[in-house]
Amino acid sequence: MKWPTLAALCLLLAMPALAFAQQGAVQQREVKGKPDTDINAGIFATIRKDCTAGPLPAVRLVTPPAHGKVTVKQGKLRATNVKNCLGMELPAFVAIYRSARDFIGQDRFTLEVVGSNGKTQIQQVTVTVMQAGHGQGI
Repeated sequence: MKWPTLAALCLLLAMPALAFAQQGAVQQREVKGKPDTDINAGIFATIRKDCTAGPLPAVRLVTPPAHGKVTVKQGKLRATNVKNCLGMELPAFVAIYRSARDFIGQDRFTLEVVGSNGKTQIQQVTVTVMQAGHGQGI
């Protein structure tokens, strides 16, 4: 699985923690990839103020995609320079989208992320599945 660039990783990592402060707010995100391949649709971890790992949030598929499937895997996330934390390794959940073999276009699904404090965040993810070579520049 390919990991997003550090800037994108920081954004995805920070989103759950930031959004929990705004309970009830719906977060919209967009990801892109190729048909019938694993597309990283979100990384969910908890970073405490002292740069240690907090309890993992619960992740639930509320609305499944129409043209693919979503799975959640547990792994470890290594990150540097996130907020005031210069380096850390955290347990994380990774949401992975995989389209149907012949699907090209946009698909959508909704995740519910519940932190250990009980605050809930809804994430609506739009996946753009493109043919190989589409949208690639020199």
